[in-house]
Amino acid sequence: MEKYRWDFNLKIRLLGETLFNLLYWMYFPFIAVYFSQVIGLTWAGFLLMIPPIISLLFNLIGGYLADTFGRRPIMIIGSSIQTGMFALFALSPSPWLDYAAFLGIGIGTAFYKPASDAMVADLVDEYNRKEVFATFMTMNNIGAVLGPIIGAILFFDHRSLLLWSCTAVTLFYTVLLFIQLKETVPQKNTSAEFSTSQVLSTQFKDYIAMRKDKAFMYYIVAGIFSVIAIMQLDLYLAIYITEYVSLQTLFHWKEWLIQIEGAEVLGLILGQNGVLFVLFVLPITRWLKSWTDENVFILSCLLAGFGMFAVGFTTNIWVLFCLTIIFTFGEIVRAPVIYNFVSKHAPANARAQYMGAANMQFTLGRFVAPITVLLAAWLSPIVIFSVILLSAIISLALYKRLFRLPTSTIK
Repeated sequence: MEKYRWDFNLKIRLLGETLFNLLYWMYFPFIAVYFSQVIGLTWAGFLLMIPPIISLLFNLIGGYLADTFGRRPIMIIGSSIQTGMFALFALSPSPWLDYAAFLGIGIGTAFYKPASDAMVADLVDEYNRKEVFATFMTMNNIGAVLGPIIGAILFFDHRSLLLWSCTAVTLFYTVLLFIQLKETVPQKNTSAEFSTSQVLSTQFKDYIAMRKDKAFMYYIVAGIFSVIAIMQLDLYLAIYITEYVSLQTLFHWKEWLIQIEGAEVLGLILGQNGVLFVLFVLPITRWLKSWTDENVFILSCLLAGFGMFAVGFTTNIWVLFCLTIIFTFGEIVRAPVIYNFVSKHAPANARAQYMGAANMQFTLGRFVAPITVLLAAWLSPIVIFSVILLSAIISLALYKRLFRLPTSTIK
């Protein structure tokens, strides 16, 4: 990549967000287990439904404020909130205060992210954005692969050390942002008054207007159906593998014999998914650089939908590993284009708001996706996998409809 594309702002963020994501994945996968132990399974299940909704709200607020007051102050505020909440979590004597701190960390992250994504679009030309977004995703997914391995040791036995490490890293990153980060917003409203009523009133009007953006609404709804299919790796696919995949031979050479079954197979598939993402998101993004967003979205739907659907016809572990490659590539090809589309489509003066609103597809998709788990109580696996395929096909049809709209509505 050309040197000019890696502005110093991007280098700071790549370093800081890589470290933070590594620490984040050291504690996040174990939060549900922790809260179920300290406050009970029922309360934990209920309380863990709240953070995605809160994150959606603060994504929207953070996006509006980043367009109004600039990317830099909102990113610093978001990072500062995370620092304070990690410290509170480390000092907390109560599980309820732990939960408040956990919620606060999510608020800080949601506040920070739209401004961060918009800054990439501010600094990088349209042709190269996919590759830059893919680089950030690669570094984030390194954390997603390594973090849970380290966290499995630290979270339960040395949680205080882990949380203070998170506090130190986010504090260092916040100070670095304050000293080194430069503003990139194309145009900000320097006369805006920071009053809660004015912010909420103006933001409400802006998002009502955004709902009239037909192309953007097609993009959000198509994304929801796509997320429903992709999320099944952690939902119905996990149930199917643990229930139906029996003990099988993984390797057999002379006297050496390694056999695995459901839970072990699932662990290998989850690891395979993470490693594939880290290794291939950048090469595939470069390979598909000349493809249109429409063709990439369609390819993603086909790979994810049919890859998942085919799982319903087998319990052979080696076939499952091959199918994991197919549906993981469906996730990989889509990832950088999600932000690239919004970067191109959003007006320059509302870019962060659109970035924040675009996250609705993930929040709503994750909210609806567990319906496959509920349906599993009454329907056979092949019917469930057919529902997953149908979701991917609906997403494909909506993406095709999106790109058939008048060109004046799509940039």
